[in-house]
Amino acid sequence: MSDAAGESVSARPDDRPDDRPDDQLDGRSDGRSDGRPDGRSDGRPDDRVASALRFAVELVAWVATPWALAGHSWLLAVLSVVLLIGLPTCFSTPGDKASVIIAVPGWVTILLVLLQIAAAVTSSWLAWPTWAAVLVSLAAVTTLVTERRRWKWLSAPGGSGGERRI
Repeated sequence: MSDAAGESVSARPDDRPDDRPDDQLDGRSDGRSDGRPDGRSDGRPDDRVASALRFAVELVAWVATPWALAGHSWLLAVLSVVLLIGLPTCFSTPGDKASVIIAVPGWVTILLVLLQIAAAVTSSWLAWPTWAAVLVSLAAVTTLVTERRRWKWLSAPGGSGGERRI
């Protein structure tokens, strides 16, 4: 289509720069897609399996740590839950979570995950029967393996999780 001066004019009412149908757009404001099935354009790896395993280990840490500490001090048990849940809630890397309260570099996020894993394994061995602690340890090792791609992204310098500009 052309205007009165003979110049090309987009026939699309929203003036998107491409000819793809609306159902093929991934929600980016510029109308481009990078071809990723999850529509992400930030280079962050698809970590749905790793996220599920990481969350399972975090749940174990939230339950087993106060359980292990309750016999020594109920105050330490409560404090452990506040720290294990509160730290990752408050401190996160931009681009890794949808909402960030206090932005930190990727290596801090990695350390927080390692804290959760260490708490889950140590506390399960202290508080639970051997068979349960073995299962938690296996889940923790599996989590470490599946987290590698995300941690590589988080620790990369520049535009990914390494040195975020805020």
